[in-house]
Amino acid sequence: MALALFGIVLLMSSGSPAAAAGADPGREVRNLTISGQRAAVLADPAFAARYAAEVARHTAERLALRVRDPERNPDPNFCTITPVCEGDVRLYDWDGRVEPVLFTARSGATLSGHVWAARAGAAKRPGVLVINGSIAGFERAYWWAARALAEAGYVVLTFDVQGEGDSDQFGEAPDVLEGSRAGLPVLGDGLPFYDGGTDALDFFLSTPDSPYVPRASRTSGTSHAGKQSRRVAAGLNSAYNPLWRLVDPGSLGVTGHSFGAIAASYLGQSDPRLDAVVAWDSLCTPVQPAPDELPAFLRRGPDLLPGLPTPAVAYGFDPECFSAPPGPQPVLRKPALGINGDYLLTPTPYLTPPDPGFKARSSRAYSAAGVDTGNITIRGGTHLEQFFVPLPAPGASLRGIDLSADYTVAWFDKYLKRDPGADARLLTDRWRDDPATRAVDPDHDGNLFSYHYRSRLDVHLADGTRLGCEDLRAGCSPRPGTS
Repeated sequence: MALALFGIVLLMSSGSPAAAAGADPGREVRNLTISGQRAAVLADPAFAARYAAEVARHTAERLALRVRDPERNPDPNFCTITPVCEGDVRLYDWDGRVEPVLFTARSGATLSGHVWAARAGAAKRPGVLVINGSIAGFERAYWWAARALAEAGYVVLTFDVQGEGDSDQFGEAPDVLEGSRAGLPVLGDGLPFYDGGTDALDFFLSTPDSPYVPRASRTSGTSHAGKQSRRVAAGLNSAYNPLWRLVDPGSLGVTGHSFGAIAASYLGQSDPRLDAVVAWDSLCTPVQPAPDELPAFLRRGPDLLPGLPTPAVAYGFDPECFSAPPGPQPVLRKPALGINGDYLLTPTPYLTPPDPGFKARSSRAYSAAGVDTGNITIRGGTHLEQFFVPLPAPGASLRGIDLSADYTVAWFDKYLKRDPGADARLLTDRWRDDPATRAVDPDHDGNLFSYHYRSRLDVHLADGTRLGCEDLRAGCSPRPGTS
């Protein structure tokens, strides 16, 4: 961060092309500092003490796992070798229902997860599947979303994809290496997210009358149903979703972060069981054949300086869903919302103003197909806005996770619950002047929407009219449109 700030000040003060193009160096420096706001939470002594206690407890639990269940192999991944995989420990004291589950992926790996629901609520509730991100992604980082959705009346399944967190790194012979690399650029593939998401949805919809049976391996065609049955009989795996009674199988959504957002975007359109999508950095457009991950990262993004090409991954992901397994190209039919930030992993300054529509390219493709959609870009936000990891860098804004929770719940309320009140919450002015943001913002600006990129909504309202809003930062209100 310090190098980024030094670089932008040096370039701007030296009469660079960026200054000639009208960039505001001081404003950009202040915008970059927003990504340091979450660090104040991490530095709080009470949070640090609680976090250290959770690290110790979880580490002991993993060590005991080797004795209790020696067949498991959640090693070596980011969470098993570093103490940064506990998420937001302030959320751990919750009086709702949280049921741990284990089930067998199609590769034969054992996947670990949790099913969430509030104790009070409807007899049948919509369901939401949460797919975690890659490399350093882990289920606990998204428990904020599970709790928010459960409290709003949903049943939620969170899980670690194969190769991440508490799920197995490897499958069972002959599929030991299928899906074992969890999306690592160049070396990895998307199977833990695409196939893992489908397997998790199969488990989510399992019942005593229709127990979970893993699909056959994609690479060898081997069935690992025997392993699932054996582990169920031994009291290790779950035979079916323990909260199956609460799930309305006709009202299902999917959300995810990073590679999980890519998979959620794709599965939301390709799987007929899913009805709505929220993608946390970033929404993408399903295509076949899908581009590979690394070439997608290296495509051209906003120019750092005029005429100086910069890879898109410096600021955001490619609009096409990458690393999807081969198959028919999905047709865009399901409503899909994207949420992202101004920057990606390492906040990279904008030396010239970027194309304000760059972050919403996928959303505009959904609009062109006549599908309800939107894309929200958080001012000063990073790739970690929806991923709670206790590291000061690359960091995140103070309130990005709260904005994400609000819009995620409102989107699913609109398209899964069919709640007419969701329109007002999607069009709220709450995030245009947030007191908590204003109090910590260097410019005392309470507006969370990016000024670099326009946030948009293009939806049909409950009264049947269509609202097209291309600048949520400026504000939009329902007005007559075409049906």
